[in-house]
Amino acid sequence: MTTELSPDATAPDAPALAGLLDRARRDYDELAGRGLSLDLTRGKPAPEQLDLAEDLLSLPGGRHTAADGTDVRNYGGLQGLPELREIFAELLQVPAGQLLALGNSSLELMHDCLVHALLGVLPGAESRWVDQERVAFLCPVPGYDRHFALCERFGIDMIPVPMTAEGPDMDEVERLVADNPAVKGIWCVPKYSNPDGVVYSDETVARLAAMPTAAPDFRIFWDNAYAAHHLTDEPAEIADLLAACTAAGHEDRAFVFGSTSKITAAGAGVAFFGSSPANVKWLLANNQKRSIGPDKVNQLRHVMFLKDADGVRAHMERQRALLQPKFETVARILDAELGGTGLATWTSPKGGYFVTLEVPDGCAKDVVRRAAEAGIVLTPAGATHPYGGDPRDAVIRVAPSYPGLAELEQAIKGLTVCVRLVGYEQRARAAR
Repeated sequence: MTTELSPDATAPDAPALAGLLDRARRDYDELAGRGLSLDLTRGKPAPEQLDLAEDLLSLPGGRHTAADGTDVRNYGGLQGLPELREIFAELLQVPAGQLLALGNSSLELMHDCLVHALLGVLPGAESRWVDQERVAFLCPVPGYDRHFALCERFGIDMIPVPMTAEGPDMDEVERLVADNPAVKGIWCVPKYSNPDGVVYSDETVARLAAMPTAAPDFRIFWDNAYAAHHLTDEPAEIADLLAACTAAGHEDRAFVFGSTSKITAAGAGVAFFGSSPANVKWLLANNQKRSIGPDKVNQLRHVMFLKDADGVRAHMERQRALLQPKFETVARILDAELGGTGLATWTSPKGGYFVTLEVPDGCAKDVVRRAAEAGIVLTPAGATHPYGGDPRDAVIRVAPSYPGLAELEQAIKGLTVCVRLVGYEQRARAAR
């Protein structure tokens, strides 16, 4: 992660601050008068990105047989098509034999793994999680709101852990898991993390794999959502967690998740689960009771469209050509409008879908509120933290992917107006 730090600005004297605040108010009044209706809430692919996979809709054509002779129109095949698992084995760093290709949502797989752990017995567990007095997960912050929503849904306590430029604060992680058997897992988005764009270092991966845990059934929920989602011509690489866990004697520790949701068709992709042979057997046994098999027709069309791992990479280069200018637009406007003010810092990610904007403590909710009143809807302040509560009230997640460039430029310029208004109002109050 690279953070663009606004140069320390000399605090303006009272007359200068009054002038800055007056201009910010005038700019906001002008913004509110435009009647905008812009949405930066979620990291959805833009229609132009979805158009790149338009050929999927004409596939598989008249073909209905997989490489091994499976009739994809029929029941069965709980593991998913072998040829599709081969394509994504390299990208997700999971041996094809330990990778499942399933439905269209990796979030659904995470949900199911939690449910199965609560109501069944994980490999290595002494009992069902639901029978234990307390279950807790470590939550690197800022993080992904849907991970937190799953924990909240099932009554799993969330313990925030600070993020660093190399991943979660491992000293804190190791301390928390060492003595408390109630700590059953940790959420991780290891490459281009949501929302900071952090790439986990090799040391972080090694420490996650090797650390002693009081819970024998501790699991790393390794949500590799942005495995192929680069924004530069130097794709980041991460260490192989599954291999590291096996080498450390913790073969069952890692649950690896991924999907094609932001690769092909977001609403009709394929999700993947990878883990140890024991964990794969456990999930298949549970899935057998709820499904007669995944959508193999959709899996076959993905095989025909993507062809191989190099085909995925080539497709993602076309995605990058659409996304990179949007992230460059965000960086350019933030620098032009907020650089040197001392009112904000922001990330310059090398991949993924988000930019994190940090405003002065106590200002994020007000910035989001002012933006909404001017017709610019943002992810709620606090969504990047468990229970929706950012203790500093400082973090705002920006999702540049969906709007067109012209709309995005309007939205980010409008956002900077709100940051200046709220920031200068705060300074004026402090100066009284």
